[in-house]
Amino acid sequence: GGRVLQLFKTLHRTRQQVFKNDVRALEAARIKINEEFKNNKSETSPKKIEELMKIGSDVELLLRTSVIQGIHTDHNTLKLVPRKDLLVENVPYCDAPTQKQ
Repeated sequence: GGRVLQLFKTLHRTRQQVFKNDVRALEAARIKINEEFKNNKSETSPKKIEELMKIGSDVELLLRTSVIQGIHTDHNTLKLVPRKDLLVENVPYCDAPTQKQ
């Protein structure tokens, strides 16, 4: 249960960074995160829990590295607001944990 709670908190932290100052997006993401966790809270199958954890981690990574905010400065100008997590080189994502020597 500890890892699940950790993921839950991480998703909410990421949501707050990614959608900062965007009340509608913040609220929509909050509801969606809470809903997904609530809908699966009685899940007992370790395999299914693992799958759900993987999905949650993937979503968090995607939000953190792929979502960029745009602010309308006037009717046809959009100012992009990059975060430091976004500005990483396009390194291929590796699912396998690296071996520690």
